[in-house]
Amino acid sequence: MRTQAPSTVIAITIVGLTFFSGTPALAQEARLVLPNLDALAKQASDSVDITLDAAMLRLAASFLDEGKDDQVLKELIGGLEGIYVKSFEFDRDGLVPQRDVENIRSQLGRGNWKRLVGIKTTREASDAEVYAWVDQGVSRGLAVLLSDPRQLTIVNVVGRIDLEKLRRLEGQLGVPRMGIDQGPPKEPPRQ
Repeated sequence: MRTQAPSTVIAITIVGLTFFSGTPALAQEARLVLPNLDALAKQASDSVDITLDAAMLRLAASFLDEGKDDQVLKELIGGLEGIYVKSFEFDRDGLVPQRDVENIRSQLGRGNWKRLVGIKTTREASDAEVYAWVDQGVSRGLAVLLSDPRQLTIVNVVGRIDLEKLRRLEGQLGVPRMGIDQGPPKEPPRQ
């Protein structure tokens, strides 16, 4: 299994967000402290660096129309305090700095971070992990860490999200249909 491409990372992030619904304002502890990865970007064949703090998210929301779907998206964005993405892809193995990966993993092992998903493939030396910052039963952040010998991707979403609003966006504005409103599958009746 090859670690997922950035578009898949976004889908994983959305799925991870669906596990937790809207809550009061977020604790800044959900923001990861990322190492300086500028040197890594210079070695990468492809890199993505997204930093959207609360002010930038509000600015982005101001460009949305007043239509129903855009209003829901504005409300979703209004619950976030930041979206941070760093993704690097390399042409050869061995350039992903394991020290930096372990530094991030160490942060995700402290505080109120709870691991939701952990996928490890020994054959391809790849890891995919999804964590939520949970404080008194309330999700206040999400982190996705994907690594393999040729890729490192870190996604950190800081803030709250309303599950009902996300459900209303399914199949629109690039949000995939995930069956959020369907709940768990029902067992067939016993005879």
